[in-house]
Amino acid sequence: MYDLLKGLRVVEGSAFVAGPTCGLYLAQLGAEVIRFDNIGGGPDFRRWPLTPGGDSLYWEGLNKSKKSIAIDLGRPEGRELAARLAAAPGEQGGVFVTNFPVEGFLSYEKLSALRPDLICARVMGWADGGPAVDYTVNSAVGVPLMTGHPDDPRPVNHVLPAWDLLTGAYAAFALVAAVSARAKDGKGREIRIPLSDIAGSTLANLGYLAESLAGPDRPRMGNDLYGAFGRDFVLKDGRRIMLVAITARQWKGLLQVLEIEAPVAALEAELRLSFAVDEGLRFDHRARLLPIFEAAFARKTLAELLPAFEREGVCWGPYQPMSQAAEDPRLFKGNPVYSDIVHPSGRTYPAAGFAGTIPQETRGQARPASRLGQHTDEVLSEVLGLTGGEIARLHDTGVVAGPEGI
Repeated sequence: MYDLLKGLRVVEGSAFVAGPTCGLYLAQLGAEVIRFDNIGGGPDFRRWPLTPGGDSLYWEGLNKSKKSIAIDLGRPEGRELAARLAAAPGEQGGVFVTNFPVEGFLSYEKLSALRPDLICARVMGWADGGPAVDYTVNSAVGVPLMTGHPDDPRPVNHVLPAWDLLTGAYAAFALVAAVSARAKDGKGREIRIPLSDIAGSTLANLGYLAESLAGPDRPRMGNDLYGAFGRDFVLKDGRRIMLVAITARQWKGLLQVLEIEAPVAALEAELRLSFAVDEGLRFDHRARLLPIFEAAFARKTLAELLPAFEREGVCWGPYQPMSQAAEDPRLFKGNPVYSDIVHPSGRTYPAAGFAGTIPQETRGQARPASRLGQHTDEVLSEVLGLTGGEIARLHDTGVVAGPEGI
């Protein structure tokens, strides 16, 4: 937690990964993020993975450091409250993150009528407004057909929702840029960020699109690193590692560690080329190189290789289950990004704070997600200026709820 965005008030009305991720990143940099949900919880409130008691670890992770208000969004009065909250006054208010449809009670047209300088980052599926999630966009752009081993024709979906995560980060960046512009010109803006455009533009930026237009489509190639040298290898002790050699220094160090300079030099002489000067050649001739490396790794244990890997700057990583990764000091164990905190489920486990580090500033501890509706009365009073009697009436008529109403 850092305070770079302290004072900024962001209202979030979203579900799934991208929108909540945007709000999470803003909250971790000090913004006051107020999330509204339906009474009883929205689509994410019971999403897997779950605790034995049925609480969503997904919910607890994506909604850390946010305030929560519970509203009956099925009723006109509840929808009006949500719109008023998104457009609430204040110099650093009027900032809204959502994945609600372009048209409807949270359309930019209706919200900007309440506050003309409103900033809205709207996460979408397809740019034409059609519904989509990470997996359906990913299948459409062709990535699953490039993923997997060449002897298996089935498409392979990645378990990591990459387009959701990129969209959430992109939305946070775009929103902060729009807030900065508003401070100069006073103008409101809606920024529409479809998953499909994030996926397509990312692949275009990486050269995938241009490559496919020249044809043919990139084939699946298992764990081989495209265009350079890299793959998984099994060691003498049965451990499997992922190893990459892109730079000339990495390549030279790897050959020295494995003591295979001579057979690689003989192959270079035979082919009349130098693997050290062109990483693409290592990829083109990997069928000849890989047996040399496989045999060398089969003679070594990880314990034997570790000192040499460190000395020569070899780029590698172990294959390990998440439970083992949790004990890895390079990842989780003892990492100041994480704080052991008590979550709404009652469980205590490490919570991630802001992933970046600012050496010149003190990092604050991660804060847990709120209980659903925990801040309903506070938000209605402090942000919308409602009186105690007005808030009580909303509770009595079931338009809003606090945590006791779940």
